[in-house]
Amino acid sequence: MDNSVITAIATPAGTGAIAVIRLSGTGTIEMVDSIFTPSSSGKELSRQKGYTIHFGKISDKSGKLIDEVLVSIFRVPHSYTGEDSAEISCHGSPYIQQQLLQRLVEAGARMAQPGEFTLRAFINGKMDLSQAEAVADLIASDSEANHRLALQQLKGDLSNEIHKLREKLLNLVSLLELELDFGEEDVQFADRKQLQNLLLEISAYAQHLTESFALGNAIKKGIPVAIAGKPNAGKSTLLNKLLREERAIVSEIAGTTRDAIEDLIVINGISFRLIDTAGIRESDDTIEVMGIERTMRKMENASIILALLDVTSEVEEQLEFLKTVVNNPALQGKSIFALLNKIDRVEPSVVEQFKNNIQSQIAQQFPIIPISAKMGDHLEELHSALTSMVTDSTKHFGDVLVSNARHFEALRQVSNGIERSLKGLDSNLPNDLLSQDIREVLYSLGTITGEITNDEVLGNIFSKFCIGK
Repeated sequence: MDNSVITAIATPAGTGAIAVIRLSGTGTIEMVDSIFTPSSSGKELSRQKGYTIHFGKISDKSGKLIDEVLVSIFRVPHSYTGEDSAEISCHGSPYIQQQLLQRLVEAGARMAQPGEFTLRAFINGKMDLSQAEAVADLIASDSEANHRLALQQLKGDLSNEIHKLREKLLNLVSLLELELDFGEEDVQFADRKQLQNLLLEISAYAQHLTESFALGNAIKKGIPVAIAGKPNAGKSTLLNKLLREERAIVSEIAGTTRDAIEDLIVINGISFRLIDTAGIRESDDTIEVMGIERTMRKMENASIILALLDVTSEVEEQLEFLKTVVNNPALQGKSIFALLNKIDRVEPSVVEQFKNNIQSQIAQQFPIIPISAKMGDHLEELHSALTSMVTDSTKHFGDVLVSNARHFEALRQVSNGIERSLKGLDSNLPNDLLSQDIREVLYSLGTITGEITNDEVLGNIFSKFCIGK
C-alpha cells in the first residue's frame, strides 16, 4: 500500500465560484501546513483537531500570493480514506487551481490516479468493494431512482447480507475440512442437513438477486421503452410530446421514420429511454424494410412496449398489429401498454368500441390508455402507468436491486457452485472434493464485497472513477 500524499482537483473542470483540491496520505496535514499561512498566528494546521476548517493564504515559492483559501483537515482514521486528509477550498479560477496543484507537488505530493481516494478508502476498510462501486454510481446518478439505487448499495444492504451468509458457510466448510484430519476415526463435525439447508438458502438469495439485475440495470441506464405501431399511428408525435421538443420528423407521409430514434426522459424520478421506431407494415422499400427489422430488434430489447393504435383507422387492421405484438414469442414477458391515439378526432363511442374489441379479442390483460399525442391528452395517465409498473416491480425485489454487471456475473458463479455442491452432497462426494466446490461458492461471494480480490480487478474498477474521487 502506497501511503504517499496524493492530490487532485475534486470539483468539475472549468470556472466556478469555488474549487476544491483534495489531499490524502501520511503527512498530508504537515505538508499543507508547510505552504499555508493562517490568518491568525498560532493556528498552524499541525496543531489543530480533525473536522476543523481554517482560513488563510497560500503563496508560491517566491512569496507571491496565489489565493486566500479555506483548509478542512481530517485526521486518521476519521476521514473518507481512513488516512490524514485535507481539502483546500479556493476560488474557481483554473489558473488558481493549477498554481495550487503545482505548489502542492513542489511540497512533495503526487497527482492522484483515477479513483485512488476511494481505492484507499477500500484498502483501509472504510467501505467494501461493492460500496466503493456505489460511490461511482452515486456520482453518475441522474434521476431519483438511480440515486436511490446507489444509496442502497452504499448503505451496505447487499454487503451485509452476503457477509452473513458467507460467514455461516465458511464455518461449516471449516468443520467439513476438519473431518479430513480424522479420516480414520469416521467422525462428523459438519451437520450435512444444516449445510444443505444453508446452500439452499444462499441459492434462493442469489437467484433472487440475479433476477433483479434486469430491472436494476434498466433503472441505472434508463428503462428502454419502444414506441411501436403501424405507419402514421403517431409514434413520432408521441415521442416529441413526451420529450417536449421536436426530436423526430412528423409527416402525413407513411413510412417517414426509417430508423430508431432514442432519447432519455425522467418521469416521476425514473429515467426512461424512449425509442421511436419505424412503422410496421409490408413494404418493398429496401430501406424501410431494414428499418422495420431494426424495430423488431428494438422491441425485443425493450422492457416496455407502447403499442400505438390509430382509432381513426380500421379497427381490424390495428388489432392485427396488436396481436402480432402480444403473440410474438420474442416479446413474451414484456410489459405492453395499448395506447389508443388520436382520440381528439373521433367520438368517445368510437374509442369505447376500440377498447371493447381489444378486450374481447385479446385474452392477455394490459393497460389500455386513450390518448391524443398531438394535443397531449391523458399523457399524465401514461406517466403514472409507466412509473407504477417500475415501482411495483421494485417492491417485488425488496430493498436490494443488483445493477452492477460484475455482481451479476459473480452471483451466477455462486449459483453454479451451489448446484455442484448440492449434487455432491446427494452423491456422498468425498469431503475434499465437496469442500472444493463450496470454496468456489465462498470465493464468488467474496469477490462481490472485495473480501477476495486481485490487483487486476481493482485496477479495472477504479480506473473508471474520475480523478479526485
